Amino acid sequence: MSDPTPTPPQSADDQYVSPPPAEFSVEVGGELRASDLKSKPRRGVRRRRIGLPVGLFIATCASTLWVGASDWRPLEHMDTWDAMAVTLSGGWRQGVVYMLAVLAILLSHEMGHFILTLIHRIPASYPLCIPVPFNPIGTMGAVIGMDGLRANRREIFDIGLAGPIAGLIVALPILWYGVGQLDLSQRPQANEIQLNSPLVVKWMIESRDASRPVVDAAGNTTLNKGDWIGISQVNAYFMAGWVGMLITGLNMLPISQLDGGHTIYGLFGKDAHTFARAFIVIAITYVVINLDQAAVWTPMLILVILMGVDHPPTSDDTIELDNRRWMIGMASLAIPVLCFPLLGLKQ
Repeated sequence: MSDPTPTPPQSADDQYVSPPPAEFSVEVGGELRASDLKSKPRRGVRRRRIGLPVGLFIATCASTLWVGASDWRPLEHMDTWDAMAVTLSGGWRQGVVYMLAVLAILLSHEMGHFILTLIHRIPASYPLCIPVPFNPIGTMGAVIGMDGLRANRREIFDIGLAGPIAGLIVALPILWYGVGQLDLSQRPQANEIQLNSPLVVKWMIESRDASRPVVDAAGNTTLNKGDWIGISQVNAYFMAGWVGMLITGLNMLPISQLDGGHTIYGLFGKDAHTFARAFIVIAITYVVINLDQAAVWTPMLILVILMGVDHPPTSDDTIELDNRRWMIGMASLAIPVLCFPLLGLKQ
């Protein structure tokens, strides 16, 4: 996920260094003009903060390790320090696997954004991970801060789409392996946390023949197709892959300044506002109709509405996408349909 709002210096880490050479500063119509160089004042470039990204990364390592070690039930094992120590000593191997897998997905996503900001010379922060040690995931994903107002329409498209593509390249093999380790011989328990499966997970379950016949108390046999997967049934790889699908699908929703908002603005320019507003109406309607389960998305909808549904203008909206970018962008619109778990999770 990317944030186009520049952040002012807040610590000693925010120091100023010399700007890049002038020949890389201004580009007009593919050529550099000496008159432009003379008319543009040279400004210092803020050095990226490193203390906060490193601190958040370490905290997210700890939170995902803890969540994985606790079988994704962190609150049930946080009564005392002794209970937490026993949980860690017994489940640290699973915690390490989950930590490495989920952080590989998060960092590949954010580094996709970051590398494209370097290529297009858009000021940006290092990835900022968000630790949450008390939810079943252990994190709220990661973000980068960037001065998106300096990017033109083609550049914001590249930056926005690079993250989800890079994340999927890492997440899909992890998810595929995790699906192969699933045990669906029982239905999820009624009182446990259950994960809704997006389409890509359902397809993988079917492809890997992971569905299992289940015999209920009355002796009736049914097929567990994995529409809902209990937290007791998951493994570290599947859980990390599911989180990767959630984060990728959520970020590719075509609204505001999410990755999908950048992508659709690159495709359609200001016409993207119509798509974004229509999506919000559909999303609100869907949540109201499925309030018992989809209500989990209400805070996200409120946040997006407060941020602003419409994508802001870029530095140059007249620059359109070439055919290759257009085809990739149109294909990417299927990502939220395939990856986003519509009903989230329930208990």
